[in-house]
Amino acid sequence: MYAFDLARPADLASAVTSLQTEGAQALSGGQTLIPVLKQRLSQPSVLVDLSGIDSMKGIRRAGEFLIIGGGTTHGTVAGSAEVASAIPAIASLASKIGDPQVRNRGTIGGSVANNDPAACYPSAVIALGATVETNKREIAAEDFFQGLYTTSLEEGEIVTAVKFPIPVAATYQKFEQPASRFSLTSVFLAKMGDGSVRVGVTGAGADGVFRHAGLEAALSADFSAAAVDGVAVDAGMMSNDLHATPEYRAHLVKVMTKRAIAALS
Repeated sequence: MYAFDLARPADLASAVTSLQTEGAQALSGGQTLIPVLKQRLSQPSVLVDLSGIDSMKGIRRAGEFLIIGGGTTHGTVAGSAEVASAIPAIASLASKIGDPQVRNRGTIGGSVANNDPAACYPSAVIALGATVETNKREIAAEDFFQGLYTTSLEEGEIVTAVKFPIPVAATYQKFEQPASRFSLTSVFLAKMGDGSVRVGVTGAGADGVFRHAGLEAALSADFSAAAVDGVAVDAGMMSNDLHATPEYRAHLVKVMTKRAIAALS
């Protein structure tokens, strides 16, 4: 590690001001940033700790939406009766993230802002068509994620909440890499109120999280495992590493989608 200044603002306005300092970087749960700092892959002069901003924490239902504050930990989401009642698939997703230490420190805002290609939350955000709320604006899920570790967030912009439309039904099926517990290939499947089916895939895409239009069209017409069989999943879209080949990940997309169908049938 190396020397840096630490700012601990108690409100959002103070955090925004602190982030205007040259070389400043926001710190949420720190589950990605701290290891990066230890490896000196990032060397900010000021860390702005967002953990003391109470207005960014909490879970509430507003009509047909579930709103989760950006500073809310995975553990809080996993154990929330409000989440379990509105969108139980999100509670299940949160319960599968990392280990207890990660779940009790990591936050939904940090996960979404970091946009790790194997993170769990981004699949729920795009599958449900959520809105990412920041200190400046509201960003539709389709516009937010822009590739590996890349989002539409501007310099100094903070994720304050994520607003999820409540689906008719949803499930998250995770095939994890056993050592890291990150997603090797996972699927968030949602049945929406308009009759459509949406499929978010994480851990597999060469360009990060994505929706699969072919699976969505097939399942919106016929919600069955047989419909999945008739859909081609392009291995050329998949990532390739020591854990899995693109072909294996393409195969897993269909396998996990079938598991999702079984879970909702």
